[in-house]
Amino acid sequence: MGVLSWLIVGAIAGYAAGYLVKGDEGLGVLGHIVLGIVGALVAGYIAGQLTGGDYINGINPVTIVVAIIGAVVLVVAYRTLVGRRGGRGPI
Repeated sequence: MGVLSWLIVGAIAGYAAGYLVKGDEGLGVLGHIVLGIVGALVAGYIAGQLTGGDYINGINPVTIVVAIIGAVVLVVAYRTLVGRRGGRGPI
């Protein structure tokens, strides 16, 4: 159940991160959801290592908050690294 719950929580977190981080990265809803899932897994693992808790199994308010923080950090990092270089400049 751990992987399935984090896919669901990560999708919710990615969707929320799309609203919390303003700006157009060109990701769209699906891009934010994918980054949310990855950010949720990474943040859950790091939080578990730092506190000794289990943030990967189950869906509860703490796992959702950890997932949203991870998703926001990952979206901001993506925006910082990639920025607006998506080939939209003049030819």
